[in-house]
Amino acid sequence: MRGLVLDFGGVLAGPGTDAAALGGVLAEVRRRGVRTAILSNDPGGPAAGPLRDLGRGRLVDEVVLSGDVGTAKPDPRSYLLVARRLGLEPSACVFVDDLRVNVDGAVAAGMVGVHHADAAEVVAELTVLFGLGESSRAGAPRDEGDVGR
Repeated sequence: MRGLVLDFGGVLAGPGTDAAALGGVLAEVRRRGVRTAILSNDPGGPAAGPLRDLGRGRLVDEVVLSGDVGTAKPDPRSYLLVARRLGLEPSACVFVDDLRVNVDGAVAAGMVGVHHADAAEVVAELTVLFGLGESSRAGAPRDEGDVGR
């Protein structure tokens, strides 16, 4: 996988999220050269300035807001647009959202979809999808599940 696309509200911010854990995954995949984006159904406008600022190298490479581009999740055009802005095919991207309908839209557009119902589960799934487990655990004690690896 070469792209990671995240919803903002319900994934990176809000109840049930773990911004520190997901932020750690985001930082690690970016360090490895993975292109990253936020895809949000935010209406845009002047009030969305702080959200847009996250795409100026602070957190992600791109921020796509439905109010700015005229298409919203789960419309497949939203996912195709964000993949294009990342310079990737949709099949090279993982999309994370707290709403199943939006994850289904991403899958229909060709992305790998991850439903955010539990932050720890999302971190575990992204760790596998992006191959983060071994390097992020370097130096960590091995547990019984690691025997024979």
